[in-house]
This record gives sequence, C-alpha cells and structure tokens, in this order.
Amino acid sequence: NFGDLLELDFFILNNKILMRIKRLGDIFIGAFLLILSIPLMLIFGILVYLEDRGPILYSQKRTGYLGDEFIIWKLRSMKVDAEKEGIRWSTQNDLRITNIGSFMRKMRIDELPQLWSVINGDMSLIGPRPERPEIDNLLVAKIPFYNMRYLLRPGLSGWAQINYPYGASTEDSANKLSFDLYYIANYSIWLDLIIFLRTLRLIFNAKGSKPKMTT
Repeated sequence: NFGDLLELDFFILNNKILMRIKRLGDIFIGAFLLILSIPLMLIFGILVYLEDRGPILYSQKRTGYLGDEFIIWKLRSMKVDAEKEGIRWSTQNDLRITNIGSFMRKMRIDELPQLWSVINGDMSLIGPRPERPEIDNLLVAKIPFYNMRYLLRPGLSGWAQINYPYGASTEDSANKLSFDLYYIANYSIWLDLIIFLRTLRLIFNAKGSKPKMTT
C-alpha cells in the first residue's frame, strides 16, 4: 500500500557511516569480482563475436542515483539489430536474443562488465535495478512514488530481483517497486548479505532471468 510510505523510516539515507561502509564494500568486493571474472568475460566475448561477428559489448543509458543518467556496459546478448523497431521490454522466448546470449542471461554472465559501474560509483552491488530512461518516463507517469527507488545507488542485484520474476510490464514494475522501497526502508549489511547469497543461488540454478509469462 503506497499510502503507508509516510510511515517508513528510511534510516540509511541519513546514516553517513552506513552509506560509507556500503560504498567501501562495493569498491573492494566489486574489484575482487571484476578481476576474478575477467577470464570468463574474455571467453564469452569471443563466443559472442563468433556467433554473428557483431560487437562484443553493448552499452545502454540507465537512470541512476537521484535520477542522474549513466552508461552501463554488457556483453551483447541480443542480435545487432534488436532495437530497429524501437525500445521495448524483453519477453518470453524473445527472438532478438542470440543463442549464446540466452545462456549468458541465465547465468547473468552478460552483466559482469557492470562491475566497473559498481567500482566507479554509478552503481552498487545491491540496490534497485536501474531502468532505461525511456521506460522510466513511462513508469513515473503511471506509478506513484516510482522515483523513490533512486534514493540509493541502483544495484546489480536487489531485493526485487530475488523475490519477483523479471518484469516486463507496468504492473510488474509497480510490484517490484514495493520490494525496492522495502529494501531502502529496512536496509542493513545483513540484508545485503542475504540478497548476495540468494543471487548466487539464482545464478547457479539459472533462474530469475526470464520475463513473466503475460496473458
């Protein structure tokens, strides 16, 4: 119930020490994971190129902390001309996704280059997932308090990502917002640890990367 928002205590937003600890964790853990994942990114980068001889990396503009826009980089999981008909959410059995891209998405390998965004401060390891500005403009107009999800740095994973299927509609985004606001209101280092461990479980089980079935 969005009417209950006024009763929430967004403690972390006023706690500079906790925010600093979270940021230091992002830098050191993010750097460790980036170094560890370089060989994996090189292998899959080659596979991306061999499948269709297209670019290995793909960049996207995303909405970040306090609404500032930034650029993320991903290993390309879609065909080169995937957005020739315009920007849209991914769907079940999306024909735009390449064969190697499908596997990378299941294992979240395509997201690994975003560790650099974590290190440079555009993102956090854990937080609300950043959306594309073009889609954000639609959601802000339809979902009350939607911009509150950017009171923290957006994350590679988050409470919404581990508790709700990959969103592909305005209704999904509204449901995921409730999880994002719960995370901000109840933030703790332990909650971040729980999300991190549950994200690893989703990756190893190859779950959570497919959009919901729509009816």
